[in-house]
Amino acid sequence: MAIASLFIVPYVLITKQFKVTSKKALGFSMICGVVFGLDVGVWNIAIQQSTATQATLLTNLSPVWVGVGAFLFLKDKPKQNFWMGTVVAIIGMVLLVGFDLFLNFDFNIAFIFGVLSGMLYAVYMLLSKTILEEMEVMTFMMISLLSSTIALGVLSYVFNEPFTGFSDAGWLVLVVQGVVCQLLAWLLISFATKHMRATRVSVSLLGQAVLASILAWWLLDEQVSLQMVIGGIVLLFGIRLTFYEKALLKTKA
Repeated sequence: MAIASLFIVPYVLITKQFKVTSKKALGFSMICGVVFGLDVGVWNIAIQQSTATQATLLTNLSPVWVGVGAFLFLKDKPKQNFWMGTVVAIIGMVLLVGFDLFLNFDFNIAFIFGVLSGMLYAVYMLLSKTILEEMEVMTFMMISLLSSTIALGVLSYVFNEPFTGFSDAGWLVLVVQGVVCQLLAWLLISFATKHMRATRVSVSLLGQAVLASILAWWLLDEQVSLQMVIGGIVLLFGIRLTFYEKALLKTKA
């Protein structure tokens, strides 16, 4: 978060794009940053205490929580196709990661943190959607990233986590994550959130699992089975369903 802030803060200030529309928007943007920081924190703990696959799968239940939250709090309620597409996409995700994962699920603190990560992400998506209806993306990103940096910095200090002493490879990973994952990727997600339904954005992000599998096959020589291919196709089909406007199942008036 701090590395991403080093890039976006000077850019926003130099180009004079920092425009706060209201105190309410400023406050909610700061809350968004804290919530996203907590999301990243609990997700990393879930990975450390279990496996990246289990933590990622539990986190990717976030479209369900986004849908529930949108139904309860947003004017733009999720349509029938969203729920159908979400179910299909999650089935595809299960096929992609394999059934063995569920047989080895440990219902411990890591499991709870994995689920909590998805819930926190859903809160972030719903809040950011509301804020971005009146605030520009660059201003929102600057405020939320700084808030995340401060929140995580305080937590790291309280829990006596180190801020220095990492290896060259460790710093390289942090820089790549800061520039690519936190800055560039979240700028794209924020632009998408501003112009699309929050529910569609959350389901669309499930597609990253397919890309991750392709990259793992290409760069890490990981095997891709027929089940994984089918799972990827089903997942993408589920995402496509959420973008289909006409109701797939007609209901009686």
